[in-house]
Amino acid sequence: MALVYRPVMQFSGMLFSLLGWVLSCLTTYLPQWKNLNLELNELEIWTMGLWQACVVQEEGGMQCKDFDSFLALPPELRISRILMFFSNGSGLFGLLLSGFGLDCLKIGDRQQEKKKRLLLFGGMLFWISGITAVVPVSWVAHSTVQEFWDENIPDIVPRWDFGEALFVGWLAGFCLMLGGSLLNCTTCSTEVHPSSVRYAVAEQRDQCQHSETETRP
Repeated sequence: MALVYRPVMQFSGMLFSLLGWVLSCLTTYLPQWKNLNLELNELEIWTMGLWQACVVQEEGGMQCKDFDSFLALPPELRISRILMFFSNGSGLFGLLLSGFGLDCLKIGDRQQEKKKRLLLFGGMLFWISGITAVVPVSWVAHSTVQEFWDENIPDIVPRWDFGEALFVGWLAGFCLMLGGSLLNCTTCSTEVHPSSVRYAVAEQRDQCQHSETETRP
């Protein structure tokens, strides 16, 4: 099946994938994975990320402290670090491969099969990058919900809540998977070249003229 808007789909897929990769990198280093509001001091908001914990004061700005030990972190934060690094790396590799497989790039124009394979493999990498970005933020969100509704914790103890980085991570995963899907869809189509269209029209015209000459008495 020929798609007239194949270059548009490729451009949209690359745009969504690039946006998702940037958001994934941003999610990795944002310190707002968890937020904590203290009832005793409402002017302070504590936040926790993969690398540091911060306190936001209304008058004093933000002060952050890096985590001293990787092994001292909760399991969800340790695994999230690894998965987010893998997501960023696979997304970057997918951008490079998909870029060389685009139709607008004239390099290797005679090797369409190889370019199609690069585009397909790049789309698969974007899917892997999107999944590995959604899994850690969903895991942290699940553990936050469990801790929030844990009846064994006294009511006077403050509870952690969702941070802005979780929503950025979900958006990043969605954009990466959408971009990968668009790129994979273009590999299932065939590009319509103007020369092939002209050749097909000319061939059909010759067939019509030949049939007319045969039907004449």
